[in-house]
Amino acid sequence: MKLPIIKHLAEFIEQNDQDYILETIETLESLTEVPSLKDEELDVIGELISNLYGAIEVDKLVKTGMERKEALNVFMKRVLGSIDKV
Repeated sequence: MKLPIIKHLAEFIEQNDQDYILETIETLESLTEVPSLKDEELDVIGELISNLYGAIEVDKLVKTGMERKEALNVFMKRVLGSIDKV
């Protein structure tokens, strides 16, 4: 996950609509079913999907009244915390 990408996507959601992101996720998930994709290509698609889901989570935190910067920090701490538990 890349914080600058998640931040940019969260701003995109704020300016537009979350539905664009959800539809993009659906499209990318559908692409993962193409049998001829290489592992590297699947990794890139997976990274994009992760960033898109991250932006949705940050947007949810912002909608609860949290400042975007704080929401980004809370989200990344949660992600890093879950990695440490693995």
